[in-house]
Amino acid sequence: MIIPAPSVDRSDAPSHMTTVVPPQPTVQRLSVATERFEAAPGSPPVLWVVASGLTDYEEAVAFMETRVADIASGAAPETVMLVEHPPLYTAGTSALPGDLVEPARFPVHATGRGGEYTYHGPGQRVAYVMLDLKRRRQDVRAFVSALETWIIGTLGDLQVRGERREDRVGVWVRRPERAPLWNGSMAEDKIAAIGIRVRRWVTFHGISLNVDPDLSHFSGIVPCGVREHGVTSLVELGLPVAMTDVDVFLRQRFEDVFGETATPNDTVSLGEKPER
Repeated sequence: MIIPAPSVDRSDAPSHMTTVVPPQPTVQRLSVATERFEAAPGSPPVLWVVASGLTDYEEAVAFMETRVADIASGAAPETVMLVEHPPLYTAGTSALPGDLVEPARFPVHATGRGGEYTYHGPGQRVAYVMLDLKRRRQDVRAFVSALETWIIGTLGDLQVRGERREDRVGVWVRRPERAPLWNGSMAEDKIAAIGIRVRRWVTFHGISLNVDPDLSHFSGIVPCGVREHGVTSLVELGLPVAMTDVDVFLRQRFEDVFGETATPNDTVSLGEKPER
């Protein structure tokens, strides 16, 4: 199948225009397996930022917009920003109106990332990944596969087996204790979602990992357009792990896949708001 296309801005487009790159050739998704996605030798480490409290979604988007432009121009290092959001839904570029089941339940944000509807809220770790593919590989499929490798490795450290699927981006866990699906296949739930955008070969948006969100909040949408499978979390799977502990494993496994990280010396402000 074709990997669901991320939103891609053509790197040579004028600053006031956004041009969608034509679809890439059909490739079996699982034929692309990326274990390492490091930057070229001599590249600086990736800045690793953890925001405290709940981060306003528009604030996070404003930060990403500015940081992506700065990374593309060479004025800022590659950056990963870890946040939690207040409850909200986001609509990717492939979102279908019918998949927004309860439009008045939480704020809904249209966003330029690839994918469909997803939920963000307290207890879910969102990692916004801003990397320069020109320093790594100008291969979006390989980047998405590397994100999945990162998540699967993190889950493995927590004794959870996460898996990729040919027809579904993200990371999934099998639920053998549940009744099989109508077609006889094993029930499974999504534990981590991926939705990215690429501009001038710099990535943004990223991943979300369900640590201990209120899973009932997902019922206001059809998560990622997938109706036959559910969602789960580490706590729902019987792992009452703290977010700070998950962050440690996320950073370790990120470095295994993408290379060295560094903690900022100064407070990094989000969007136009003052530094925290």
